[in-house]
Amino acid sequence: MMKIVVCVKQVPDTTEIKIDPVKNTLIRTGVPSILNPFDRNAVETALQLKDTYGGSVTVLSMGPPQAKAVLREALSMGTDRAYLITDRAFGGSDTYATSYILSSAIRHLGPFDVVLGGKQAIDGDTGQTAPSIAEHLDMIRLTYIMSMEIEGDKVIAKRQVEEGVEVIEARLPVLCTATKETNKPRYATIRGKLESLKAEIPELTLEDMKDIIDTTKIGLKGSPTKVKATFTPKRTATGVRIEGGPQKMAASLLDCLKESKVL
Repeated sequence: MMKIVVCVKQVPDTTEIKIDPVKNTLIRTGVPSILNPFDRNAVETALQLKDTYGGSVTVLSMGPPQAKAVLREALSMGTDRAYLITDRAFGGSDTYATSYILSSAIRHLGPFDVVLGGKQAIDGDTGQTAPSIAEHLDMIRLTYIMSMEIEGDKVIAKRQVEEGVEVIEARLPVLCTATKETNKPRYATIRGKLESLKAEIPELTLEDMKDIIDTTKIGLKGSPTKVKATFTPKRTATGVRIEGGPQKMAASLLDCLKESKVL
């Protein structure tokens, strides 16, 4: 039976993100949190594999207790079980530390045949976490997939590249990342939503994985990335209003273009 795991993230809705002009930090108060859109495509990919080849789909997320909301969303779509990775010791982890913790959880719960995730999270846009998980697990990684098929112990995937589409074959186990072009995620059913509200979501802590986690690689101390500051760039360019008749405005526009050395 095929075992599939999907890593998802709860992110702030970036359409409503604002930055505090004094503290230069993100204003999270009152900003709704959502399931990372690319991770939704990864969940759909996992469910399509399950529908076609059978097996089970497990969903993982790392974060505070409120991150269970996105796990319930994934359960309502049709996944089988979900786990929340949460511990104060994990706080402040960058992409390297996060990928190490997630890979440790996958080892703890696995083995898995296919690991899936979105190509990137919309709050960070680094695209580093999923490939780093593959590196920690010493697993083949296929990014930006458009579709995938399983044949025995191998996967045949179509992936997006700058030149077009690449068809690639790899042996299981494998990690793949999904994009918005991979599929159209299904809607949750009413029954799925009701069952997800009743579902128990176990929590995995440092204590649960103490035998496989190196504590020097987690949290702030285990994160090589250091954010100096977050700020909103100052506006430097200003617009020029041109008034008058057509000929006068055309002449003024021509003068502006010459002054800017565009012409």
